[in-house]
Amino acid sequence: MSLSMYAASVTVFNHILNNLEVLLDKGAAFADERKIDHNALLLSRLSPDMFTFTRQVQIATDIAKGTCARLAGVEIPKFEDTEASFADLKARCAKLRDFLATLTPAQFEGAETRQISFKVGPPNNQTTMEFNGSDYIQVWGVPNVYFHFSMVYALLRHNGVPVGKRDYLG
Repeated sequence: MSLSMYAASVTVFNHILNNLEVLLDKGAAFADERKIDHNALLLSRLSPDMFTFTRQVQIATDIAKGTCARLAGVEIPKFEDTEASFADLKARCAKLRDFLATLTPAQFEGAETRQISFKVGPPNNQTTMEFNGSDYIQVWGVPNVYFHFSMVYALLRHNGVPVGKRDYLG
């Protein structure tokens, strides 16, 4: 039995979304219990040149929606990057979940050979990435979502939020 492109993307990203929402709830609860300004977590980073916690969530969700949209051959929904609270980030996850629910396995038929091309990087220094669908999901989409999801987890751990492997894996 082969793994469908739908299962390799939508199913995987829905699982990560569940875990991400748990982490967001735990981060907010931790800050509330300790009377810590939520921005202490939302704006945290492990290194000065690293994206903030909030931006890590935004990027993880952007890559998940972009990956699925490109593989399904549909337009990528636009999410404004205006989130400023844990509730806003959870709402962003809900928007992504709503988008993923519109996708069907039939839209992913033949996606493994679909040619995927897109630009990455800052507007003044963009690189064009090109993949076939199979390589795209395996070497770009899933690894990138997990990378940014891992940074969310690491930032919470670094800031003392009691999360562990079960929260990460679900």
